[in-house]
Amino acid sequence: MINVAVAGYGYWGPNLVRNIQDTGEACVVACCDASQDRLKQVSAKYPSVTTTTRYEDLLKNPAIDAIAIATPVATHYQFARKALENGKHVLLEKPATSSTAEAEKLVDLAEKHKLTFMVDHTFIYTGAVRKMKEVVEQGDLGELYYLDSVRINLGLFQRDVNVLWDLAPHDIAILEHLVKEKPVSVCATGACHVGNGHENVAYLTVYYDSGLIAHFHNNWLSPVKVRTMLVGGSKKTIHYDDMEVSEKIKIYDRGVDIVSSEGVHEARVSYRLGDMWAPRLDPTEALRLMAAEFADCIRTGRRSITDGISGLNVVRILEASEMSIKHRGKEIRL
Repeated sequence: MINVAVAGYGYWGPNLVRNIQDTGEACVVACCDASQDRLKQVSAKYPSVTTTTRYEDLLKNPAIDAIAIATPVATHYQFARKALENGKHVLLEKPATSSTAEAEKLVDLAEKHKLTFMVDHTFIYTGAVRKMKEVVEQGDLGELYYLDSVRINLGLFQRDVNVLWDLAPHDIAILEHLVKEKPVSVCATGACHVGNGHENVAYLTVYYDSGLIAHFHNNWLSPVKVRTMLVGGSKKTIHYDDMEVSEKIKIYDRGVDIVSSEGVHEARVSYRLGDMWAPRLDPTEALRLMAAEFADCIRTGRRSITDGISGLNVVRILEASEMSIKHRGKEIRL
């Protein structure tokens, strides 16, 4: 059994504790939080879990094999670095760090100490995204043309990061998971309407040499909650709506066919109006699969599908997007 400590028992910490306990391969033996009230909640629900307000207690405990960190982004690097330096495997909440340089250092440190460093990009483990990956890898979509994502809702406003750093990591991680090609540049624009210096509405575009283009729309001011994504290719298109209960994924055999003949200067466009179908999805809770993946990677030493490099790639795009926003949408090379 792998002994795990959880640092941070706020919004996401309780979900981590529950799912790690339910894997059957790992158990939570300690929990750390600055709030005594939150620690009382831990003790009431999990009497066997040791609680502490001192992160150092987790580092010094030789019985702890790994630490899951669910604290504010600004603390991620220091907490993860100390854990790795003390021989602990690390599961880090998204986004991995506040900068590319910090993420690179953590990746190098994990490699140096031969430890598992994994980022909790939970959506990668959903039945919907796993089905999307399967469809893309089978070539059913053909050549990928675009990815268009909308993730908007009313709040919650973050005090330390803008809306892209808060909401976009989910969908950037999906993009990074589905597309093997590396992005070459980004452009981003945004605006702050509440006076805290962080954009609450933002638009990010990611470019690829192949012509693939990805666009992300994030908003904390929307009165409606929308979670949709289109992944379009030369053959078919996936529509992913995470708000749907029963048919989150729909695959459309609809699009355009371009026909050009020798000697003809203008290409002819014909419209293809084929079928739509909604594949069956695995209903297993994504966070449960993620927790099991973390335990298995520690046990076997294999690399996770959401490893530190995956987290680094997401942070690189986020950091470049922030630079682009500050320069009114200037294209930033990656």
